[in-house]
Amino acid sequence: MSFFTNPEVLLGEKLLEIIYMIMGLISIYTGIKNARDKENPTPIGTAVFWCSLGLVLTFGRWIPPMINGVLVIIMTLPAIFKKVSKGKDSAPSAEVTRKMADKVGMKIFIPALSMGICAILFALFTTLGALVGVGVGVGVSIIILMVLARENKPHVFLDDAERMLSTVGPLSMLPMLLASLGAIFTAAGVGEVISNMVATVIPKGNVNVGIIVFAIGMMLFTMIMGNAFAAITVMTVGIGGPFVLAYGADPVLIGMVALTCGYCGTLCTPMAANFNIVPVAMLEMKDRFGVIKNQALLAVVFLIFQIGYMILFK
Repeated sequence: MSFFTNPEVLLGEKLLEIIYMIMGLISIYTGIKNARDKENPTPIGTAVFWCSLGLVLTFGRWIPPMINGVLVIIMTLPAIFKKVSKGKDSAPSAEVTRKMADKVGMKIFIPALSMGICAILFALFTTLGALVGVGVGVGVSIIILMVLARENKPHVFLDDAERMLSTVGPLSMLPMLLASLGAIFTAAGVGEVISNMVATVIPKGNVNVGIIVFAIGMMLFTMIMGNAFAAITVMTVGIGGPFVLAYGADPVLIGMVALTCGYCGTLCTPMAANFNIVPVAMLEMKDRFGVIKNQALLAVVFLIFQIGYMILFK
């Protein structure tokens, strides 16, 4: 699309390219640092994983699809054989952390707030979208942190990003892979297959039963996919459209609440790594399913409420 016909769209694309390139360069840095880390038990596998990921993120749009595919396969091999490890922990000492906490104080929330504000502003007042806004917000928050404390040099943020990636490991890739899987399922016609199966169960024209099946399906399919945004496309094509919306239900209300039904599934699945597995890794919890166990009951309560809400206000 020409810059002269739609400069805002082109700007959004360029900003996303920059964001992905930065992510890719951080991944490559993580790989190189771990390759040189004598305390890492699997330096080669760790380096191969992160450097392959970094190459795809940084140069993927210019690399031929076949090469991208080969890099993705290479990237998965160390993860499959459990050869991706965390090396030396370079976290600041407790004394340094306390000193910085005393120095910055409650102003530490300003950078975090700036990311949310940027996301909202970009979503409401531009066509670039909230994702670009979050990326810009990260840059703004880095600048704010550097102003708040001179100790925050660029290498501090780079090392923190590397430490977070190393802690989470290959699971950091799961949300992106699951989102891609949702697009593949939709293109493959999984929604139509589900529609044909459900047609034998749901009475024709019974919107309330359709809503119940749609909501439960969103939760279950999200548990499988690990991503409500991936699930809602398939579930709407298979159930929401033909068995709920086709009979006059409000598409705005049903669409929004059905998505939150999917979030109930997010609370109950290890596939939603960024919600359930990442916290376990970051907090070094002994129970891998500790987060899910504390969320499951609430997820069921939320689901029942949302089903009732859709039936009442459809």
